[in-house]
Amino acid sequence: MAECGRKALSLLEAARSRYESLQISDDVFGESGDDSSDNPFYSTSGDSDSDNYIAEETGGAGGGNNGSTGAGPPGCLSRSQAEEEGWTESLQDVTVPPYKDTYGPAQKMPANATALDFFQLFVPDNCIQNMVTQTNMYAKKFQERFGSDEGWRPVTAQEMKAFLGFVTSTSVHRCESVLSIWSSGFFSNRSIALKMSQARFEKILKYFHIVAFRPSQGSNQGLYKIQPFLDSLQQSFSCTFRPSQTQVLHEPLIDEDPVFITTCTERELRKRKKRKFSLWVRQCTSTGFICQISVHLKEGQGTDGLATLKNKPQLHSLVAKQLCQNISGKNSIIFTGPSITSLSLFTEFSKQDIFCCGLLSTRKSDCTGLPQSMLVCGSTPAQRGQSRVMMKGSMSLISWYNKGHFRFLTNAYPPTKQGLIIKRKSGEIPCPLAVEAFAAHLSYICKYDDKYSKYFIFHKPNKTWQQVFWLSISIAINNAYILYKMSDSYTVKRYSRAQFGERLVRELLDLDDCSPTQ
Repeated sequence: MAECGRKALSLLEAARSRYESLQISDDVFGESGDDSSDNPFYSTSGDSDSDNYIAEETGGAGGGNNGSTGAGPPGCLSRSQAEEEGWTESLQDVTVPPYKDTYGPAQKMPANATALDFFQLFVPDNCIQNMVTQTNMYAKKFQERFGSDEGWRPVTAQEMKAFLGFVTSTSVHRCESVLSIWSSGFFSNRSIALKMSQARFEKILKYFHIVAFRPSQGSNQGLYKIQPFLDSLQQSFSCTFRPSQTQVLHEPLIDEDPVFITTCTERELRKRKKRKFSLWVRQCTSTGFICQISVHLKEGQGTDGLATLKNKPQLHSLVAKQLCQNISGKNSIIFTGPSITSLSLFTEFSKQDIFCCGLLSTRKSDCTGLPQSMLVCGSTPAQRGQSRVMMKGSMSLISWYNKGHFRFLTNAYPPTKQGLIIKRKSGEIPCPLAVEAFAAHLSYICKYDDKYSKYFIFHKPNKTWQQVFWLSISIAINNAYILYKMSDSYTVKRYSRAQFGERLVRELLDLDDCSPTQ
């Protein structure tokens, strides 16, 4: 038993050292798990996310049919077509040039900076004052149309901060309704309830607005009520932090924390799936800092509707282009999921000095221009860890087997170099270096979702723009904590995520005692 424990520890140390060599800072926050076994990529079985296109007897694994009928996804190339297009099994080395940007916080915060100071890097006083102005304007117009509200008086900046603090507190205390603060039940919180009456809070909640009226022109579909705030938030993300060379494009966890989801009833889950928007992010894999966000509506008019995006991978490529428009020319390495990965997108990115490594799915990805022989499974069973590679220029298409076929497209890692997937139970599984890099970085993001979910604001308004707003506030708090962890302030008072969140709530509420509850 002791020998097994020592072996598991040695494998774990080997995994960590390899992840560090791949620019992964897996313990940046000191809250990471023991290994990467929770990553769905590691534990995928042959009948889940792996691809199992079976070659027909007429074509076989070699894809001899010129038409590629039935033996592969639409747009793939037969063997002869692939050779004409330049795909070959002769491998060559690939080198990514050095990163052309610095990495880390863009400005130095003083050692005595508070949680509110870090939060206001993204939601400054002028932004809060705009909320005050727009809320008062909306309340005035609403009452002119529907009659006066005797209980209403114009909101102030101090009250607006307190309003943000009350709603943010639902992420700290995990209560479904913000009104529970004033109740006598389990989620009541008398320590902050005295700061504002429930009646006053409900009045502000009723009239709260970012943009009171639709602009005469330039409104971004149904996002016009939140777009100015999103633009301001995006600019602040770019100005306060410079990401590492390796970044991920993905849809983050944006509902409740994983523990709540697993205990939810089926009816509750169905209710929560009625979200009317999709949010994509570009996220630094070394810290978890969310560098850029892109919001799309399900029922929006035009090409930005979510239903359209789900059916057309090329529109996911459009999302990727939007997220990466500020990193061209820096030699960044971007990791992508199946809905984004495509040869045409990666080729376009390479012209902008953006290098890519993406998981490929024959069901979800645009496989146009890829060899059919690499996208179908042969009749001979593959061995675990076995891989095949074809190249076109600097682009590598990898087929790797681990309880199922996984395919990767990359120009960021040399196909000639081998890596290892290290699991506590199974030991070492050989793989190309690109596969190990993808697994390591996506594993970090999977773990990071657990940390990020600690700042989910549980208040669930009906209006889509408000849902987007509170989600973006959650992201801002997440980024504020990351900057705090990387600053001198953390050496003075080492607050955990939960403590930082509670401190922020108390500072927004302007409570005298701002020390977090132990």
